[in-house]
Amino acid sequence: MAAGASPGSRTSAASGDTIVLDGDQASLGKILSNTTSDFSDLVRCEIELAKTEIKEEVKTVGQAGAMMGAAGALGYLALALLCFAAAWGLATIMPTGVAFLIVGVVVAIAAGICFLMGRKRMQQFEPIPQTKETIQEDVEWAKQLRS
Repeated sequence: MAAGASPGSRTSAASGDTIVLDGDQASLGKILSNTTSDFSDLVRCEIELAKTEIKEEVKTVGQAGAMMGAAGALGYLALALLCFAAAWGLATIMPTGVAFLIVGVVVAIAAGICFLMGRKRMQQFEPIPQTKETIQEDVEWAKQLRS
């Protein structure tokens, strides 16, 4: 109970206003007004939470994407050089065309495995989990108010 509030009163969590009850009932207009105000505050808070979570996720993903891009470019260069070295090494014991074909097939298999692993991880991605959870809680709260 808020300081200075009477025994027949309640304090609104969102606005901090105290509703004074006449006996056991406040006016319906005041209750609806406070409920609407509380709900509006709740929606604003949920939107702010979603914005904050999305900004953090976008920043993290952007930084990770830049590093992955750099790693990809350097990895591509390293792979090309290693593939040429492997093919020329194999060409000393077999025809050059067959050596390059073998190296190409091995690289294609590795690329397929990387693709499948990346697709699996993308399917596991769940954006803004905290916002989803709190919105579901808010829906349940609103349903309880209606009943």
